[in-house]
Amino acid sequence: MAAHKMAREKPGQTLQASDLVHEAWLKLGGTGSWENRSHFFSAAAEVMRRILIDRARRKQAVRHGGGCESIPADEVEIAVPETADEILQVDEALQKLVEVDPQKAELVKLKYFAGLTNEQAAETLGISEPTVKRYWAYARAWLLREISRQRQS
Repeated sequence: MAAHKMAREKPGQTLQASDLVHEAWLKLGGTGSWENRSHFFSAAAEVMRRILIDRARRKQAVRHGGGCESIPADEVEIAVPETADEILQVDEALQKLVEVDPQKAELVKLKYFAGLTNEQAAETLGISEPTVKRYWAYARAWLLREISRQRQS
């Protein structure tokens, strides 16, 4: 049932069918007194519908980027600087990132300049690999925005 509901969702959905089932099960209370199998599936379908609607509303909210174009973080790359000006722009942006979030700035140094993999960076920083991926996506977006600001001024 969850796979069927997820198949009708817009492509690029981050919620997996198994996640939907788990969340629905939690909302149903885990165990319940169901009259029969049909009653259970009817209740499960309603809970799944509500979860998907709440999720869609949350995604459309302005504070969650509603109305903005979604670009996967893996498609955004920070180009390796070729000129002295570009190196200085990256360095200046990185110095600002150090003030905002030193750990993410350290991750940029490890991945961008030292060429470490996510696994190696996670081990070096003492954090999990999924956290490295989140930090890296944030740091790349932050640096791109900062470099764009520098170029406009």
